[in-house]
Amino acid sequence: MRDMKKKLLICASVLASALVSCDSFLDREPLDKISSEAYFKTAKDLELYVNQFYTVFPAFGGFGIGYLATDGNSDNMVTEDYNTQLAGYTTVPGNASDAGWNWGEIRSINYMLGNLGHMETAFDQNKQFIGEAYFFRSYYYFSLLKKFGDLPWVNEAYDTDSKELFNPRVARNVIVDSMLVDLDKAIEYIPEKGKVDAGRLSKEAALLFKSRVALYEASWEKYHQGTKFGVEGSDYNAYYRVAADAAKQVMDMGTYSLFTTGDPNTSYYNLFNKTEFQDNPEVILARTYSLLLGLTHRAQNYLIYRGSRTGLSKSLVNDYLCLDGKPVAAHPEHSDKNLTDEIKDRDPRLAQTIWCPGDLRYGVGEEPLYFELPFLNLTGEQHCTTGYQLKKGSDPYCVDTENAETGVIVFRYAEALLNYAEAKAELGEITQEDVDKTINVIRQRVGVAGLQLNNIANDPNWQFPALSPIINEVRRERRVEFACEGYRLDDLMRWRAHELIVNKRLKGYYYNASDFPEIVVGEGVYLDENGYVDPYQVSLPNGFQFNPERDYLLPLPTTELVLNGKLEQNPGWN
Repeated sequence: MRDMKKKLLICASVLASALVSCDSFLDREPLDKISSEAYFKTAKDLELYVNQFYTVFPAFGGFGIGYLATDGNSDNMVTEDYNTQLAGYTTVPGNASDAGWNWGEIRSINYMLGNLGHMETAFDQNKQFIGEAYFFRSYYYFSLLKKFGDLPWVNEAYDTDSKELFNPRVARNVIVDSMLVDLDKAIEYIPEKGKVDAGRLSKEAALLFKSRVALYEASWEKYHQGTKFGVEGSDYNAYYRVAADAAKQVMDMGTYSLFTTGDPNTSYYNLFNKTEFQDNPEVILARTYSLLLGLTHRAQNYLIYRGSRTGLSKSLVNDYLCLDGKPVAAHPEHSDKNLTDEIKDRDPRLAQTIWCPGDLRYGVGEEPLYFELPFLNLTGEQHCTTGYQLKKGSDPYCVDTENAETGVIVFRYAEALLNYAEAKAELGEITQEDVDKTINVIRQRVGVAGLQLNNIANDPNWQFPALSPIINEVRRERRVEFACEGYRLDDLMRWRAHELIVNKRLKGYYYNASDFPEIVVGEGVYLDENGYVDPYQVSLPNGFQFNPERDYLLPLPTTELVLNGKLEQNPGWN
């Protein structure tokens, strides 16, 4: 099974090269390079064709920490170079490739779906891969929706002179409804876990993604209502119900549960440093690597030996509760003046996400290597920006960190639990039973006291004080559980949470000069008035200048507006 998974990815890479994606409707390779009559005949043909789309999922690359750095576009991580969208420095791009206005994969999917009339194998043999095509069309559309909002709906592989290529954008909720139709077909056609090969999409994966899409649109429409980005006649509660129902189906199928080692101090950490996930009860889909097949990465080298030009933010660290389920503010005796004190009696996920003194960094060979201090004093790829150095995803027993095989989780069961909890909370229908089978199951894995709806501890530092305690706690749980997995920007955008970043700078940990006698404060390392690391003190002296009247959506590229006069620019970008 393991070798087969890698071969699937190799096929995907080869096909992705042969079927070059394109950046706009009018700039694309002719699809007649593959004759539909000659190619789309058997289920194996369809399988090989859809393999190319698996490359869209999160990955590790040859350099850096891959998908684990994705939260650098949010308030969770502080990269050396600030995020231009948060900083308010995005500019209108000239062409589609610079904008992310890419439609090549959608056209390739439409080409397959439009050429199924020559199939020689029975529909029951073909439907799994047809379902995968519908899934991937919705997946690519979701990426475009998050960037641009309203979109043209394209469900055919049009020729270059087709008038449909010059259609206007349609409302985002119409696009989402069409995506949900695609996902319903995927759910119908793709078998459940145990009936699909390892490494392929399953019914559970399609259901989970349906929940994600519906939850995103529900909260976008709710929290952006009355703004330039709102949806006229919105029925956001309908989307919350879709999100809850899809997540509940995953839960009720009983095929997945949370991974645990039985030890609250290792269960979370050990979820993310595996090479195999076939028998992991939590992982619904993963990308795997193989030294044998030449598919490896260097992420372990960066996680173990380098700071990777990033670090977690003080804002994120402050959101971790204490073991008793209460916020840090409820414990005035708690100290954050060094890492050892900061993690004391805290949610164990914190110490399993950041490196702390005494942690085993590398245990292969005669001389184990232990973590002592973050790499504030180093430069380049070795540099840690905040003092909170990323540990999550590291494997101290990786034999060859230059050719690592650590896998990447694409979909996991915990998301179904938290999607369900959030949707029910937003609907005002959440019960203690709901909390116990979602949030509290997740907390139980790491030994944190459960949440009681009738006794939620007040937190003066709740990020959303205008909202209910349960909404704040659901959002906290989501932030902590999915830290550095690439969820945070989407959450900030759909919650209209610009108040968390506008005019603010992300900070790091409390700086102890005695730890770094070689550092001259003000020369590469900066501190705020309270002694905390302040990475953007010089580069962003006034903090992020995200414009809530403009920056929730990206601008369409100039060339596309010229080519299609029916396309309208997004608000604030004219």
